[in-house]
Amino acid sequence: MTGLPILAMLTPAPGQSGGAGMAIFLLQLLAFVAIFWFLLIRPQRQQAKRHEQLLKALKKGDEVVTAGGVVGEIVHIKDDRLTIRSGEAKLIVERDRVTKILTVKPEEKAAT
Repeated sequence: MTGLPILAMLTPAPGQSGGAGMAIFLLQLLAFVAIFWFLLIRPQRQQAKRHEQLLKALKKGDEVVTAGGVVGEIVHIKDDRLTIRSGEAKLIVERDRVTKILTVKPEEKAAT
């Protein structure tokens, strides 16, 4: 039922041609899609790509922050899980839950 008003707008009134109205409607629709793409989809894809690169760069000894706010040093890496030491506790977290690397291990600092 919600499609009927849109169809009514697309059909020309009796005795008129509908070419110009249809062109304007398509131009507005295209502009809406372009704005949606550049404001929402593209930045989200770029952020996901940066996060994927961050996860690939994780190494033993890096100090990281998890999505839950836990700060710790990576002790062990296995596939999609990390063991981090936070204070006196050791925690096993999923690799995807790491949001930020605070410090990189000393060997990498000297190389860069």
